[in-house]
Formats: sequence, structure tokens, C-alpha cells
Amino acid sequence: MNLCNVLLVEDNPDDESLTLRGLRKAGFDPGVVVARDGAAAIETLAAMDPQPALVLLDLKLPKIDGTEVLRRIRENGPDRQPCVVVFTSSGEPRDIERCYGLGCNSYVIKPVAYESYIGTVEEICGYWLALNASSLRTAASR
Repeated sequence: MNLCNVLLVEDNPDDESLTLRGLRKAGFDPGVVVARDGAAAIETLAAMDPQPALVLLDLKLPKIDGTEVLRRIRENGPDRQPCVVVFTSSGEPRDIERCYGLGCNSYVIKPVAYESYIGTVEEICGYWLALNASSLRTAASR
């Protein structure tokens, strides 16, 4: 099992459960923290040391939406810049453009089918937590 540091920002309990299943199946279960709204995500990130290697960020969140969370993440200094994958049901071009404009590393539309959803989570984590070189991932594994 590969230890990692992931912040999952998700308000939908079904999507949270599916994402956690995908993380477990991919071997990335330990070190996952869940924030269920944008305000909790910002508070959690401020308290995390080291920063998570990966933030899986939904856009449609209570209290503070995902684009504002992303904006605030990118305002932090360079030593507090986790990889942010927007993982959302929105395929709206304006959402995609806005998120890339705010500095997300990747934008992935959540699949509807169970197996596709789990497989997508595995692929996201396989790339960002195993293949991608990240100083935050190295710091999280120390």
C-alpha cells in the first residue's frame, strides 16, 4: 500500500464513497482527508503540514464554491501548492476555462457509471500520486 496525502473536497456522500473506493482500489487509501464544503477545505488546507500531494476538488460546494477554493489555494506561496484536480460533474466550457485560468492541474468530468467512476479515480491517483514528480508528494511521504 502506498502512503499518500490527499484532500478530497466533496459534498455528495455518494460521490465521496465512490471516490474513496477508487482510492482504496488503487492502493491510495491512507492519508485521505475529506472536507465536505469549501470553507472546511480552506480551513483544512491551512492546517495541513505538509500540504497534501493532491486535492480532488468538486466545484459545486456549499459555503464556498470550488472555484473560490482553487483561487485561494493558488494565492498561497509556492511551498503550499498542491496538485489540484477538479473532479466534477460539470462539463460547462466556462467552468473548464475558469478552472484552468485559476491554475488547476487537471479538470476531469465525473463519469456516471460505477466502473468508469472507480477507474477514473484510479487513473487520476495513479498519475498524480505515482507517476508525477512532486515535491509535496515527497514531503508527504517523509
